[in-house]
Amino acid sequence: QVQLVESGGGLVQAGGSLRLSCTASGRTFSNYAMGWFRQAPGKEREFVAAITRSGGNTAYADSVKGRFTISRDNAKNTVYLQMNSLKPEDTAVYYCAAQYIGARTYDYWGQGTQVTVSS
Repeated sequence: QVQLVESGGGLVQAGGSLRLSCTASGRTFSNYAMGWFRQAPGKEREFVAAITRSGGNTAYADSVKGRFTISRDNAKNTVYLQMNSLKPEDTAVYYCAAQYIGARTYDYWGQGTQVTVSS
């Protein structure tokens, strides 16, 4: 079992920045690829970014490419999402998720952190 706790959400003006953190406990963090997802009111949850176990490869949704950066620190059991040039359409609850080696889906999810971007 892996427990994930997100932090760093809040209210920011358009054009501003936030950094989200997700700290894991319970298992060896470096055995898990990590992802960030978000869900806006009335919409389905969508993929935002992902990072491999070593941190050597990343992937992003087109809507955040060039503005968001995912990174991880395996020594701190933490994955980050640096969000720059925020837009009102980035407003959502942001979730981190963990995918074990060889798994096809994300097996563990955090409780989410609210990000609100005002225009």
